[in-house]
Amino acid sequence: MFTSNPFAALSTSVPPAVMQAYVVVMVLLVAGGTLFDIWHKQSARYFFNHWRMAKKQGARQIGGGEMASLAVRTGLVEVLTSAEFCNQQRRAAHLLTMYGLMIYVVATIILVFYYPTPATPVPVLVPALWHIGALMICLGGYWFWFFIRVDVASEGNSPLRLVRADLFIVSLLASATLGLIWSYAQWVGSATCATVLLGLYLIATTVLFGSIPWSKFSHMFFKPAAAFQKRIEQANESRRNLPAPAKRPATFGGVRRHSHHF
Repeated sequence: MFTSNPFAALSTSVPPAVMQAYVVVMVLLVAGGTLFDIWHKQSARYFFNHWRMAKKQGARQIGGGEMASLAVRTGLVEVLTSAEFCNQQRRAAHLLTMYGLMIYVVATIILVFYYPTPATPVPVLVPALWHIGALMICLGGYWFWFFIRVDVASEGNSPLRLVRADLFIVSLLASATLGLIWSYAQWVGSATCATVLLGLYLIATTVLFGSIPWSKFSHMFFKPAAAFQKRIEQANESRRNLPAPAKRPATFGGVRRHSHHF
C-alpha cells in the first residue's frame, strides 16, 4: 500500500487532466482565500502600520544585512522548528502536522502531475512520502485534538465539541484520514468502497482548501510575518518604548476578582 500510487489507479476512471485541474483549483483557492482574508481582516495594513510605528519608535536603525539575518533566524527558529511553543508536546504535535502537510501536498502534486497513470512508473519513494505525510498529519493532529487542546485538557470539554475555529484542523484530519483509507481500499481492490471514500476525500479536501477565509489555514502565513516583526522590534529596541503592562486586579482571599463587560 505505501508504495502504490492511488492517483495512478484512479486514472482508469478519471482522466489525469481532471485530477490536475482539481489540484490547480485547490491552489487557486488557497491563493484567493488568503488574499481575501488579508483584505477582509486588513492584516497587511496592520503589519505595515505596525512596521512604520516600530521603525519610528526604534532607538536604532537596522541595516540590510541585519534585516536579512533576522529573516533567516525567523525562518530557522520560529518557522522550521516552531520554537515559540513553550509546551513541548504542543510543539511536537505542531511540527508533525506542519511537516506532514508539506510532504502530503508536495507528494500529491508530484504524483498527479508527473506520475498520473500506471504507464508512468513512479519511484517508490514518492507514494511512500504521500502516505507518510498523511500519517504524520493524523499523528500530530489527533494528538493535539484529543490530548493537547486547552478546552479539552484544561477545561474538561468533550473532544467532540466543535466550534468554527476547529474548521481547519478537522478538515485537515478528515482529508488525511480519508485519503489513507481510500488508498487502502484501492490497494485491496474494493472498488465500491474506494468510490465512496474518494467522494468523501474530495469533499474534505475541498473544504480544507476552500474554507480559508473562515478557518485558521492562513495563520501559517501570518505567523512568520508576526515573528519577523517581533524580532525587528527587539533589534531596534522599539519594544522598550511600549507602555508598561497593566497592574493585575486586586485579589481578595486569594481569589481574583474579574470584571465582565457585556
